[in-house]
This record gives sequence, C-alpha cells and structure tokens, in this order.
Amino acid sequence: MTDIPAATQRSRVRVPLRFGDGYRVDSELVTFHGLVDGQEHLAVVLGEPGPDPLVRLHSECLTGDVFGSARCDCGPQLREAVERIADRGGVLLYLRQEGRGIGLYNKLDAYALQDQGLDTYAANTALGLPEDDRDYTAAAQMLRALGISRLDLLSNNPDKAAQLRDLGIDVRDRVPTGVFTTAHNVRYLRAKVLQTQHTLPLGELSVG
Repeated sequence: MTDIPAATQRSRVRVPLRFGDGYRVDSELVTFHGLVDGQEHLAVVLGEPGPDPLVRLHSECLTGDVFGSARCDCGPQLREAVERIADRGGVLLYLRQEGRGIGLYNKLDAYALQDQGLDTYAANTALGLPEDDRDYTAAAQMLRALGISRLDLLSNNPDKAAQLRDLGIDVRDRVPTGVFTTAHNVRYLRAKVLQTQHTLPLGELSVG
C-alpha cells in the first residue's frame, strides 16, 4: 500500500444538477485542500452514501461532457453515472485529467492522428505522450477526506481499481457502466478493450 499525504475538505456547496434530457438531481459539490497534483478536482456527492457507496472516477472531457462529442462515450457515461450513484448513494469524483492526462490541445492533436488511422493509444504515442498518464493519488486523498475507505467502483477500467487498491482504498466490487456506441466511437471503444482490457461487452466490435 502506498502511503499518501492527507487532504482536507475545503468547502461544500449544494448545487442542483440538470441534464439535457431533463434529468434533475440535487448534489453537493466538495472542494479540497492538499491534493498532491495541485488540480481543482471536485467530489459530487449524490443521494445518501452508505457504508459501501457507489463511486465513479470520471476524468474531465470537455468535448464529450460539455459539447456532446460523439467521438467518445464520456458524456453519456457521466450522465448515466450521476443517476446510478444518486439512486444508490455515493460520490462522483470529477477529475481534471483531460485526454487521459495529456490535456485538451494534445487530445485534439491525437484526434487528428486518429483521422489518419491510428487508434487512441497509438496516437498518443506518436505525439511522444503516454498512452494513459492518469494517476489516482488525488482521488484516493479525496475519498479519505470524505471518510470513504471502502466502495464499489463504477468503471470498466481495471487500472482505476488497481490504483485505488494500491493506495489503500478497499474496492469491494467493480461495477460496469453501460456501453454507448456511435458510428464515430466504435474504433475508440474497441481500442480500450484490446489495449487496456476495459470490460466493455462489445461482442464482435471488440475483436476487430
């Protein structure tokens, strides 16, 4: 288990959320002091978290979350996660890790390479960047500051669960998200299955 410094809660504020399809839910947004990466990550507390809350680590995606880009599944995953967590009680950590940690401009550069035939991971590599540069130490700090040491993780990504466990968080179960395919993101989703073992039930789409 990796020993990490403690973070503390900075503020809590009630924010009603409303999505484009009309779904509404009350939330409480929590900010923090002492996060190791210095980023302004947020915890979105939904429903009434119990002893084993449902938690999602959602990496910021401006193109998908805000503009509704069909090149990824981030926006639909965010929408689904909020409702599922609110129904059960838990927390969505909104992490400022655009483009799997490489930033917005680099992500768009990678998109241009994907248009030339590279998959999402090969495009990052071609730019001299890591395939996935995300570190979840700050997420573990946030969870501890919220008093959460055991949880069910809403994710298709085995690396998120592995990193949290290495950081001392007891991930009791990994709960898969839905699959949100479009004509524009099938290659992206297939690459996540083949390259990083995401548990996406894509059937024949997952094997080329």
